[in-house]
Amino acid sequence: MRTMKRIFYIIKPLIPRSFQIFLRQKLVAKQKENYKNIWPILEKAGEKPDGWVGWPNGKKFAFILTHDVELKGGHDKCLRLALLEKELGFVSSFNFVPERYNVSPELRKELEKSGFEIGVHGLNHDGKLFASKKIFNERATKINSYLLEWKAAGFRAPAMHHNLEWIHNLKIKYDLSTFDTDPFEPQSDGMETIFPFRVSKKDSDQGYWEFPYTLVQDFTLFMLMKEKNINIWTKKLDWIVEKGGMVLLNVHPDYLSFDGKPRKEEFSVQLYVDLLKYVQNKYANQFLNILPCELALKADSLFSTPGKERK
Repeated sequence: MRTMKRIFYIIKPLIPRSFQIFLRQKLVAKQKENYKNIWPILEKAGEKPDGWVGWPNGKKFAFILTHDVELKGGHDKCLRLALLEKELGFVSSFNFVPERYNVSPELRKELEKSGFEIGVHGLNHDGKLFASKKIFNERATKINSYLLEWKAAGFRAPAMHHNLEWIHNLKIKYDLSTFDTDPFEPQSDGMETIFPFRVSKKDSDQGYWEFPYTLVQDFTLFMLMKEKNINIWTKKLDWIVEKGGMVLLNVHPDYLSFDGKPRKEEFSVQLYVDLLKYVQNKYANQFLNILPCELALKADSLFSTPGKERK
């Protein structure tokens, strides 16, 4: 599988983007029926981990919003998205690719000043970060320098590629590179939980927290599946609330249309607003909207035994 993935990312630049998406749409359409027993809901993922105490202040569930900023176009939409969220009473994290486009220091400062969080999203988003341990470790040095410069606590790998053991080489408090269940991802091994879990370094008390995303990503939902509403999001969200878990979503500014006329590879921001208002209206005062960095600080207190590992 690793060899096939490496070959794909070598030839990917030669395949027109529109044809890549066309092929993925066809594949997803065929796969969707086959995966209905494990997606969007995997029942076993709702099992509470051993020692689970619950969310602070008696909240039913956590509601965590994250954004991966893929290209300059998404970078330039970040403030508008942050303003929209702030007006609705939410906070979120923005994860930037350090060496794919110019990440404005002014933008980072403005987001942080407004109560949002900055994270690192890979290094250059070429699909090769996990191609070998040697490559990962070489890039980890650079990634760590950006984590330090940006005072960032968290990381998410492009395309949700992950090796939780290698990620120990990053100087982070938490990682966002996994999901509970998402068979449509290139690396489709899900964590099978809607709760945070600790990843400790072998023979050490050091480690980081893993926060899997639990709502399908916007690109999969609106670009590949071509959905026109948020029903899949709300169905899964209601289930997570019932289980008392963590609703964690990744929405890309790149794919948002703010002018009401979505271009190619865009969807109306109103769909995202609809989700935020759905949570506000149906679950007022029942959810904990928290930044990932804040959750990493509180995570030990969510378990009766600090530093709870995933079995």
